Amino acid sequence: MIRYLKIILVVFVGLQGLTYAAGNIINWEEAKGFVGYVLSLEGHEVYPNDLAPAITSPALVTLTLMVIVTCEFLVGAVSMIGALKMLGAAGKPADQFNASKSFAILGCGIGVALWFGLFTVVGGGILGMWQTPLGDGSMDGAFIYFMSSGLVMVFVNMKDD
Repeated sequence: MIRYLKIILVVFVGLQGLTYAAGNIINWEEAKGFVGYVLSLEGHEVYPNDLAPAITSPALVTLTLMVIVTCEFLVGAVSMIGALKMLGAAGKPADQFNASKSFAILGCGIGVALWFGLFTVVGGGILGMWQTPLGDGSMDGAFIYFMSSGLVMVFVNMKDD
């Protein structure tokens, strides 16, 4: 039963990545505007001396959004592949089921790297996203996403007997 719970949770991580990628794609101009706003460092009155320079180049804004959407898609695709591999090994001996988890763990890890590394460390720490309501809201969401991905990663990585 625990094996199936792990599979379901990995599917949810995959859906999380795919739905956020899709949402950004169908709202591309709005997403680009938000990323551009964050990169511009506007509204930074609390800590006006940022660690990074403002980025206003449309090409760099688009590239940044493309990196975000690509990572979200990878979270989804790799996690779903992982869930399928785990499902295929669910009834097999423990060593085979444990070996089937690598893509699931990788998918969750990409989610942690994206939402913790890119949003919290780079966006929050280097770009000071927390200083604006839009940026702070995004960081709150990123915390939820990286914690859920991380918790699922730890749970799935636990050995099954």
